[in-house]
Amino acid sequence: MVTEARVPDRLPPDLLSNPEMITACRRRDFAAVFRLLKLAGIYPSLIARACDMTPSRVGEVMAGKPKIEKIDLIERIADGLHIPGHMLGLASRPWEQEAPPPRSRSRVPEPSKSRPGLNSPIDHEFFVSHLRSAMPGHYKAANLLGSRHALDSVTRHLQLLDRLQQNAGGRTRDQLLTIGARTAEFLGWLNQDLGDFDRALYWSDRAMEWAQESGDDVMAAYVLFRKSNQATAQRNAQKAVSLARAAQRSAGATQRIRALAAQQEAQGHALTGNPRFAQSKFDEAHELAAAPDDSHDDDALDLAYCTPTYIEMQRANCLIELGDPHTAVDMFEAELRVLPPLYRNDQGVYLSRLARAYAVSGEPEQAAAAADRALSIAIDTESARAMSELSAAGKALQRWSAVPEVATFTGRLTLMSSKEHSRPLTA
Repeated sequence: MVTEARVPDRLPPDLLSNPEMITACRRRDFAAVFRLLKLAGIYPSLIARACDMTPSRVGEVMAGKPKIEKIDLIERIADGLHIPGHMLGLASRPWEQEAPPPRSRSRVPEPSKSRPGLNSPIDHEFFVSHLRSAMPGHYKAANLLGSRHALDSVTRHLQLLDRLQQNAGGRTRDQLLTIGARTAEFLGWLNQDLGDFDRALYWSDRAMEWAQESGDDVMAAYVLFRKSNQATAQRNAQKAVSLARAAQRSAGATQRIRALAAQQEAQGHALTGNPRFAQSKFDEAHELAAAPDDSHDDDALDLAYCTPTYIEMQRANCLIELGDPHTAVDMFEAELRVLPPLYRNDQGVYLSRLARAYAVSGEPEQAAAAADRALSIAIDTESARAMSELSAAGKALQRWSAVPEVATFTGRLTLMSSKEHSRPLTA
C-alpha cells in the first residue's frame, strides 16, 4: 500500500530558523517561501494539496506573478504548511499548541543506538540562569572582537529559547520571555552591526513582542530606543525622532535609557538640519549619562556603554552633518583618548567618522591616517557600520586622490570592498 505524501506536522527547525525563510515569511514573499519548501523536499503538488490551491496557482506564485495578500489565504497557507503564525505576522495558530503524536511503543530504539539525554526536557530555570550569566560575555566579545564572534552562539541560544517558550506557561514562560527579549534585542543589534537590516528589524520586533507579553516595561523602552537607532542608520529622521520620544516617555525608561533615547532624538534633529534642537537634546543626554544611576542592575541588558563619552561621540558625528567639522575633530580626538579599550568595535566606527571630519575640514593626511587605523579594526571586526563610515570618508577624500597617504588608504579600501562583494552568502 502506498502512503500518501503529506506535509510534516512540524517543519524542520533548520528551515524555520533559516534567515532566508524568516525574511521571506516576514515580507509574505510566498514565491520565496514556496521555493525554500521545495528545496526542503516539499514539492509544489504537495504545497497545492496542503493549502487547498491548484498546482497551477502554486506555480504562478513561485514565478512571482500574483502576490498573495488575502488574509484568509495566508492563514490557510500557515495552517496547511505548518508555518508558525508569528513568522507571517499572524496570531499563534491552534495547531501550534498541540503536542506531537506519541511515538509507537513498538518502535523504541535499542539502547545501543539511542543518544542519552537527547529527548530529555531541559530545566527551564537552569537554562534562563545560564543564558543570563552568558550575556555579559557575549557583550564583551562583540565589543572587543566584533559582532561575528557572538552571532552564532546567541542565535543558537535564541532558537532553543523560542522553542521552549512555545509550550511553557505561567512564571516559567515569563522568565523565558524576559531573557528572550534581551537576547533577541542583542541579536538584532549584532545583525545591524554586520549590515543585515532585515534580520535586525525582525529580531527587534520579536524583542518588543516578548517584552510586551511579559510586561517588561524596561525592555520595551530599550527596544524603542534601538528601533530609533535603526531609523537613524537608514536616515529616516522623522521616524527616529518619533521613536526616541516614545522611548523617553515610556513607563520603563530608566535614566540610562532616557539618555540613550535623548541623544537618538538629537541625531534625528541633526538629520533634519535643526542644530538648536539637536544640541539641546545632546545636552540633556549628557547630563543624564553623567549623573549617578543605581536604577539598573541587570547584567543581561548592557547599558554600560551609555557614558558621557558615548554621548559626545554621537554629538561630534552630528556636527559634521551640521557643518562644523573642525569642532567635531577636536571632540573625536579628545573622546577617543578616554574610550575604554573594550569598545574596539566602536573605536573603528569613531575613527572612521574622525577621518571624514578631517577630510571635510580639508586635512587629507590626518584623514587618511585615521581612516587607515579604522580600516585595520574593521577588517578584524567585520563591522558593516565601520565600513559604511569608511566609504563616506573615502568619498570625502576623493579630491585629494593624488596625496600619497590618501592613495594608499583608498587602495586598501577598494581591495577590501571588492573582497566583501565577492564573499559567498552564508545562512
